[in-house]
Amino acid sequence: MSVVKSPLSEADLKTVGDALRGALVDLVDLALVAKQVHWNVVGPRFRSVHLQLDEVVDTARAHSDTVAERSSAIGVSPDGRAGTVAKQSAIGSVPDGWIKDVDAVRVLVDALGAVISRMRERIAVTGDPDPVSEDILIGLTADLEKHAWMFQAESA
Repeated sequence: MSVVKSPLSEADLKTVGDALRGALVDLVDLALVAKQVHWNVVGPRFRSVHLQLDEVVDTARAHSDTVAERSSAIGVSPDGRAGTVAKQSAIGSVPDGWIKDVDAVRVLVDALGAVISRMRERIAVTGDPDPVSEDILIGLTADLEKHAWMFQAESA
């Protein structure tokens, strides 16, 4: 049941809705992963990595809200529940316990890479059916790619 009348056809709504729901899952998990690593990072670069992780959390949370609201606006119920995120996220597991700063950077590079790859796939499929959603995905991917660049520079 949809309480919001979608401006998209049923086929386009399915394509765009799936893309937005997947984006939401990945963004929610990225925020959780970055925060988990943020709480557990240790090492000589603790402070810089710790602060950089919070920037990723802020980005992921802000974009997750935008994605969820876009989903609602086109008549697709957003789903950011823990069970959904655990089943559908592209991000691998995070090590338990303390995480050395070099390992924390690697975890974030891998997580961002997985999410960016899926975001680029979503951009490709949403352009024709819904340029508005495509634009949202492009903007958030640009922000994620900037974070990925900065974390990769940390490990150079």
